[in-house]
Order: sequence, then structure tokens, then C-alpha cells
Amino acid sequence: MTEQTRDNILLDVRGLKKYFPIQRGLLRRTVGYVKAVDDVSFYVREGETLGLVGESGCGKTTAARTIIRLYEPTAGEVYFKTDRFSANGETEMVNLAELDKEQMKLLRQDIAMIFQDPIGSLNPRMSVFDIVAEPMVIHGKGKGPETEETVIRLLERVGLRPEHMRRYPHEFSGGQRQRIGIARALALNPRLVLCDEPVSALDVSIQAQTLNLLQDLQADFDLAYVFIAHDLSVVQHISDRVAVMYVGKIVEMADAEELYIHPLHPYTEALMSAVPKPDPLYKSERIIMQGDVADPSNPPSGCYFHPRCRYAKDICSQEAPEWRELEPDHFVACHRAEELQLRGV
Repeated sequence: MTEQTRDNILLDVRGLKKYFPIQRGLLRRTVGYVKAVDDVSFYVREGETLGLVGESGCGKTTAARTIIRLYEPTAGEVYFKTDRFSANGETEMVNLAELDKEQMKLLRQDIAMIFQDPIGSLNPRMSVFDIVAEPMVIHGKGKGPETEETVIRLLERVGLRPEHMRRYPHEFSGGQRQRIGIARALALNPRLVLCDEPVSALDVSIQAQTLNLLQDLQADFDLAYVFIAHDLSVVQHISDRVAVMYVGKIVEMADAEELYIHPLHPYTEALMSAVPKPDPLYKSERIIMQGDVADPSNPPSGCYFHPRCRYAKDICSQEAPEWRELEPDHFVACHRAEELQLRGV
């Protein structure tokens, strides 16, 4: 990583872990842990989109919620560039894991989240005006007419009309509800938005509209995104770089174009083989992975992917692969990454 790249980093996650205890018996003794996020490291530059992909249950959402401390991290560091705690107004990298409750509340003005479920994430008893204005009320930003003007501006920017702000969530379609969630996320002018599968619950035509809206908003507000999804086509469309997760670990991370054309990890290759091609004459070999996804409460030894990997050797079951930069800005955790010739899209 170059010095220019380091200066441009907005979010730097190092060795992040989130373990959930397994408790049993009358006394609720802890007998083990579900390793939902297990030693995850990545970074996000200012103004870029990092796509986070993987199968359902691999820890993508838990990682995002742990970053913003909706879940308290078990271990690791989450550095975010901010000037909110600097005496001279200069930006500095602050470890979110070490902030107290009041400091974290202050910093949440710079980090917002768009949730997966557009129905469950909106309070049915609150009007659209109250929903979008709630972050401003909590942080004491704007009062009276000023708040109303801001809400109207945000609703218009996401494609809704001003008269919609007196309505309630049940009066809107799924795509409109997600637009309300996007407007709420932008209420405090954040620098980073964590997008937790924001289009997975929407129809395909509405997905395209929402993705285009997110890209327009990114350009207008100079936003950085962590975009979580399991649809690789969606991630390819919106992401500058992509990180691939498997059972709580990131196994590969690279520029989006590089990752799709030249994957270095067998799991990434298997995911790419499932991406549909819009060409009726194109024939590709679908890689069918054997076995089940590893249990995060009792993962296999060595590489977590080795029981399902068609390239696995003895070392894969004996030693955990090292996370390394094999090519410029292309990171992978695989013992055989140098020797394998894997197919991309």
C-alpha cells in the first residue's frame, strides 16, 4: 500500500472479531462461541465503494454492525478518520472500539447505515417526516422550519415528493420504503454509509433504480460505501473494490475488475461461476461445491474452506493460510494462490 493510499483511507479495520457465546444449562454456562466475525481486516478509501460478498450467514451484516458498534467487538481495532476530537481541527484516525458512549454518539454523525429490510427498519407509528428527522432531533441539528426544509430536500433527492412526509411507512411500496431509509441515512451528511443488502428485498427493476440512486448520491455527497450483498452482479455494478467473506473470514480482496477477471481464491472462483451471463450462446462450467458450509461454532482446522475445495492438499487442513498481498492491492488467504490458474467471469 502506497503512502498516498494510506493518506486517503477513511476506515481501517484490523483483526476485527465478534464471538457470540453459546450458553447452556440452568446456570447458563458458556460452553463455546459462534465465531461470526473472525479476524477480519480491510480498509475503505474516501469516496469509494467496497463490496462485501459471501453466502448468507457468513458474517457480512455482523461485521458492519460491529464496526458501528451496534454489536460490541470481541477484539480488533476499527480506525476512522475524523476531526471531531482534534483540538486544532486536523483529521486523525480514531479507534472506534475505544470510544465511550458519548464519543461514539458524536461520531455516528459521520457513519450511517441502510438496513436490509425496508419494512422492519422503519417505525410504523412514525410519519416519514419523523423518521427522516429523527437523527437530526437526536443530535440537536436544526429546529422547526429548518428541519422541515432539510427533510423536504432529502425526500426530493431520493425521488419522493414533499407531501409524502405526512404519510406512514405502510402507505409505500418496498422501493419507496428503502428510499425513505436512504434519506434517513443521509440526514446528518455522513462520510461513510454501511449498506446492508439494500436492494435484496426489492424487485429487479427497482434494484436498478436504487443502485443508480446510490451512485448519484455518492457523487453528490462525496460518500464512501461498504456495500454488503450476496448478488455478485449487483456488487460488480456498484463496487470499486470487492472483499469476499467465508465463515467469518475475508478470503480475498481486490479491485472489482481484477477480482472478477482474475480470482486467486478457489471460493471466489466458485462464486464467479454462479454469476449469470446475459449471452444465450455462452456456456460455462458451473462449479458445484461439495458438502455444507462450515459451522462457525466449530470450524474445521486449517483453512475453513478446505472441506469443500477441489484444490485442497494436506497443508490446507493443517495450517491456516496467511492473509497476504500477492499482487498490488490484491490480498488473498490461500496456500496455493500462486500456483492455481482460476477462472473469472
